[in-house]
This record gives sequence, structure tokens and C-alpha cells, in this order.
Amino acid sequence: MRVGDLRPAPGSRKAKKRVGRGIGSGHGKTAGRGHKGQKARAGGGVRPGFEGGQMPLQRRMPKRGFTNPFRREYAIVNLDQLNRFADDTVVTEELLREEGLVKKNLPVKVLGRGELERRLEVRVHAVSDRAREAITARGGRVEVVA
Repeated sequence: MRVGDLRPAPGSRKAKKRVGRGIGSGHGKTAGRGHKGQKARAGGGVRPGFEGGQMPLQRRMPKRGFTNPFRREYAIVNLDQLNRFADDTVVTEELLREEGLVKKNLPVKVLGRGELERRLEVRVHAVSDRAREAITARGGRVEVVA
């Protein structure tokens, strides 16, 4: 047996540093905090982002843009993805989830990327104008559900 054969490898399991357990431990008295000062006190230290009084980075950065709190988010499905269904299929949110086209638990919107090659009946929460035209041009129907 050699030193390299020892398991667990020597030095791989380090004992936790136990501070404030007497002078003989090497971590007694001030317990690794040094002498006095803000960081030596209980509850001491600075808040995240504090830069010693210098203007913090998050306040030096310019503010930009606007986040609309009333924004409606949709799970997106494009026309070219609907070609996997057979003609005269009723495409619903549940069917799209079963097929794995929609993963997020959001209302579904069909967009007009790609070409549609099937005649489908689509029942979803929203449809773009281009997608609506493409579906109806193929003889399909679009129904917007609440």
C-alpha cells in the first residue's frame, strides 16, 4: 500500500474551523476577526453593493427603458410547426402541449413564420394577422378562445 492508495485521499477531508474555542486552538479570543473595527462587531459589516461611501456601481449606471406591468406573455407557436398535424385536425392548446410544441404554462399565440401546408382548425388564445390569413387561405378556420 502506498500513500496515493489511501482513501479518502489525505487532505481531501478538512476539519471545520472552530473559532472562539480558547487560546490553544489558534482561533481563540478575537476568533479570526482581528482587533476592533466594524467587521469585528456582532452584526457588523457593510451591506451588499456598498463601496465605502463612493457612489455605488448600481447608482452610477444610467436608468433606461420601461417595464410594462400589464404586459401579456404568450407561448409562441409558428405556422411551420403546425405542418406536423394531419389535414382537418382541430389544433388546441392541449394538443400543442401533448406534442411538446408548448412547454410554458402560458396562453398560446400562433405567429406567421414559415409556410402552412395543411388545412387546420386552430383554437388558441391569440393569432397574428399573417397567421390568420395563411390558415384561412388553406381553407382552415381560426377561433380565438378566451
